[in-house]
Amino acid sequence: MIKANTMMPVSISRRRFVQGLAVGGVLATFPHIVRAGSAFKDNAFTGYATELSGNVIDLTIGEALVNFTGVVRKATTINGSIPAPTLRLREGDDVTIRVTNTLSVPSSIHWHGIILPYQMDGVPGMSFRGIMPGETFVYRFTLKQSGTYWYHSHSGFQEMTGMYGALIIEPKAQDVIAADREYVVQLSDWTDEDPHTVFRKLKVQSDLYNFNQPTVQDMLRDITDRGLDAALAKRQMWQQMRMNPTDLADISAATFTYLMNGSSPLANWRGLFKRGERVRLRFINGSSNSFFDVRIPELKMTVVQADGQNVHPVTVDEFRFGPGETYDVVVSPQNDAYTIFAQSMDRSGYARGTLAVAESLNAPVPALDPVEWLTMADMMGNMNHGASDSHSHGHSAMAHGNGAEDHSQHGAMAIDHSQHGPAVPYAKASSTVRHASTEYGPSVDMRVDMPRTNLDDPGIGLRNTGRRALTLADLHSLDGIIEPGGPEAEIELHLTGNMERYTWSFDGLEFSKSTPVHMKHNQRIRVILQNDTMMTHPMHLHGMWSDLESDNGAVQVRRHTIPVQPAQRISFLTTPHDVGRWAWHCHLLFHMDAGMFREVVVS
Repeated sequence: MIKANTMMPVSISRRRFVQGLAVGGVLATFPHIVRAGSAFKDNAFTGYATELSGNVIDLTIGEALVNFTGVVRKATTINGSIPAPTLRLREGDDVTIRVTNTLSVPSSIHWHGIILPYQMDGVPGMSFRGIMPGETFVYRFTLKQSGTYWYHSHSGFQEMTGMYGALIIEPKAQDVIAADREYVVQLSDWTDEDPHTVFRKLKVQSDLYNFNQPTVQDMLRDITDRGLDAALAKRQMWQQMRMNPTDLADISAATFTYLMNGSSPLANWRGLFKRGERVRLRFINGSSNSFFDVRIPELKMTVVQADGQNVHPVTVDEFRFGPGETYDVVVSPQNDAYTIFAQSMDRSGYARGTLAVAESLNAPVPALDPVEWLTMADMMGNMNHGASDSHSHGHSAMAHGNGAEDHSQHGAMAIDHSQHGPAVPYAKASSTVRHASTEYGPSVDMRVDMPRTNLDDPGIGLRNTGRRALTLADLHSLDGIIEPGGPEAEIELHLTGNMERYTWSFDGLEFSKSTPVHMKHNQRIRVILQNDTMMTHPMHLHGMWSDLESDNGAVQVRRHTIPVQPAQRISFLTTPHDVGRWAWHCHLLFHMDAGMFREVVVS
């Protein structure tokens, strides 16, 4: 067996490491080395995943050597490619997907956002035991929806090492979204390190990959802008909280190379168009741990679909999405070439591709935006709340591991409103929420007493750019939300964490210490999520839709993954139509693995 480090030199420049190889990372003399988006035609790289369709599909999970950065590493593949083949299916069809595992360890495939029987959901230890080495598992389900979705491993860190692909379900009737051509644009993150090593490093030092620490220059700038006393007070506040104002992402381009359709920035994935065409771009965030801010300089994007569901069109310059989310946009190019630019939320790196009328054309690549510090609103929530309220300080920083205060009411509340009339609008109830004792324990380093409930905030880094950024408030389902009746029960959970310990949880309880959340079959339920941490969490509830409510209680858009910003309190309605055991978790892979995961039992 040839060792990887004998194939390519390990030492490369920092710039080349971040941007990846210009040739796409392929050594043609080694047939088992997979290039980015490895679809081959006459041994030439096309830059697109292969596409499979039909009612019966065979997939094989395996391993291959890849080279994205100048270093050859082992990856997990499906049918020998990264990304995995795009599956193009049709609404209403009964599909059979046979998945064979050739790895030496168990594996799985989860069909993200797809409504199906829980036994087909693909979560080991919950919906099935997993696909053992050498075994074939047969997934069978009926497609009840259409739109842009994706699929990925739910075993270990296999998703992080290459196991992800697009899942496109064509509508049974004529598609209401008109376009002359379309492309899947799947974003992901790749590290040459073993993901287990990265995770262990974060457990030892949670900000190890954060290269955007406050500097002396920042201090001098604050003194100039604010004065010495204000600058010192600002530093003292962060030191007392033992937190970092630039802690926007756990992992950065210090180890990640950001990919677009499996291509590094220098490999530059390409999509072609003809002048006058309308082009549909199906954006999928298939990354393990990265939020992306996506824009196409000089080209407006009209968002027409969110998480596979058609929405009233809204035209923007930019949108942010986290792992698990999808957005479909339609563009009408007028120039000869454009750059699709997807910068990481922490502004440490980017993925990019090119839309052009010819293969030879390029467009300028914009510079990364400057890093912004988290604000007091990000930390404290609703700062405009009346000063007479005893909780007016909002976001409380606590000594790590020394929580002592106890309240009798549990943070994860299941309240039956069937005998008491409709639920109180969640936004008005925020000041009365009491915290469970677990929310003050060693797994919690801060909490929010006065959260904000607005959905019209694009988030840190997108507020003052001069560009029109998409917000959750902009999204409204095209056909409305068809579910009878109002909520009969209410469940509230707090998103909690301790950065020093690098633990993440619901209500201060990691998954191993938690009990299942129980829901009644076909009962309409209001779910409230409150983020007591400094980070945005993309929350994914398996097996049912999440119908997002506005801050005045109006249902506006159907999602399967909802990003919850720091100090934010959001509400959605759901109806569990399928009994069984379902997963509910943050889709930042390391947050899920570190404890922000719950089992939901529908009975």
